[in-house]
Amino acid sequence: MKIGVLKEIKREEYRVAMTPAGVRAMKENGHQAYVETGAGAGSGFDDAAYEKAGAQIVETPDKIYEIADLIMHVKEPLASEYELIREGQILFTFLHLAADRNLTRVLIKSRCIAVAYETVQKADGSLPLLAPMSEVAGRLAIQQGARYLEKPSGGPGMLLGGAPGVEPSQVVILGGGAVGAQAAKIAAGFGARVYVLDINLDRLRYLCDILPSNCFMLMADSENIERLLRQADLVVGAVLIPGAKAPRLISRRMLKIMKPGTVIVDVSVDQGGCCETSRPTTHNDPVFEIDKIIHYCVANMPGAVPKTSTIALTNATLPYALEIANKGWKKAFAENPEIRCGANIINGDIVWPGVGQAFGMKWMNVEKLL
Repeated sequence: MKIGVLKEIKREEYRVAMTPAGVRAMKENGHQAYVETGAGAGSGFDDAAYEKAGAQIVETPDKIYEIADLIMHVKEPLASEYELIREGQILFTFLHLAADRNLTRVLIKSRCIAVAYETVQKADGSLPLLAPMSEVAGRLAIQQGARYLEKPSGGPGMLLGGAPGVEPSQVVILGGGAVGAQAAKIAAGFGARVYVLDINLDRLRYLCDILPSNCFMLMADSENIERLLRQADLVVGAVLIPGAKAPRLISRRMLKIMKPGTVIVDVSVDQGGCCETSRPTTHNDPVFEIDKIIHYCVANMPGAVPKTSTIALTNATLPYALEIANKGWKKAFAENPEIRCGANIINGDIVWPGVGQAFGMKWMNVEKLL
């Protein structure tokens, strides 16, 4: 199979979908990788490294789309790519379609095979391709939140861990999944007082066992959320429903009950955000203020640490990409239920329920198409 690795064109996105080691693995399995020139530069991988691994370097994305059977991306296609996506072409990337009606329509019209990293799912419900980026984003959420609590960054001038004789800051994390767990570990390491809220009692029990003693696990009911928002210095939105829009847990009204200068880091913004006032921002212009509450809503947080993120992402995606390349998408879907969960759109049909439900559009069971 011909594998296309594109240079990311989303603003301030420095990751790449495959490392030279991944290209070498494709070559060893009998596949040819075509890498857009400069695709890996932001992550520290030059064209020469890809050529040494067996890739052919291609000058333009148009040519990649023309050649490749399987397109490897990190972020969703942007408008300049819409007309390049071919019928029957496999697109394997983060898509987050439930938050993007326009892209959903484009992919339906293209009749491509759209496979989303974020909905590939194991039998136990875990998300193996989303997990590494969630882990990075969770750690970054505290790093960035701590920065915007500082006075020069517009915050109230607080240190997460406090100081001898000074109480630590209070961190509230909405969601106890991969993002929330990593955020809690880092915040606890800073010495903050950390509250993690989730609706899954088994998950809360697990987090009680693994997190430090300055972390407290609570059910995510409306009473607990409002009570803790009144006290919070930093709030991390870490809510995820795989392949669907994030639930709105913080309303505009709730901002009024929060302390001026509180920082919200809404990691779930790429799925629409769990705060009503969230909107996507960029690394270059990451924050805005509403009702004296600082919002950090960068939609591609792991892109800030591209070398770490690219290696972590390739480690996770490569086995699945190899299986699709080795078997073809139909056989891979039929034989591997994890990959089958990744299917969002096939030949013009929505096959992931969360996407259809988000827009009130018709969807069908992927098994019927196989």
